[in-house]
Order: sequence, then C-alpha cells, then structure tokens
Amino acid sequence: MKAIMTVIGPDRVGIIAEVSALLAKSNVNILDLSQTIMEEIFTMTILVDTAAANCTFDALSSALEAKGEEMGLSIRIQRRDLFTAMHRI
Repeated sequence: MKAIMTVIGPDRVGIIAEVSALLAKSNVNILDLSQTIMEEIFTMTILVDTAAANCTFDALSSALEAKGEEMGLSIRIQRRDLFTAMHRI
C-alpha cells in the first residue's frame, strides 16, 4: 500500500536522516521525496510503500507522530487512496 507523508516544522540539521531512519526501521520504502525550506520552515512530502512494513499502518502512524513531537515537527501519514479521494473535486 502506498501512503503520503508530510513533515513540517522549524528547519534544523538531521530531519531527513531521522525520519528516513524510522521508516527504514519499520521496513517502509521511500518511493519519492520532495522537500523545501520556506522562510526557515522545513516542509517535506514523501510517497512511501508500506506493503512490506513490519508493523501495522496505525502503529506506523503513531510512531511517526511521536517522532514528530520529539523533534518539534508535525509528521502525518495518510493512505494514498484516501489522500487522493479527499483532494479530488
């Protein structure tokens, strides 16, 4: 299953490294990644494949939210089909 992740917060060293390490630990593959810094605010959107994940989607979502809180960031993940349906007009 594919999912869309967003990471938003104050820029600092190591954001991509820490987020990607958590995904690797969960056996989640990064398919595409886009990041930018807008007025010192880090923003990243990631397309991931969770098919081979070693945890449930809900557990992954909770782990990402907890990592975000630890890092002072907002980290969210949504199933791609739900994300696409919500943004289709």
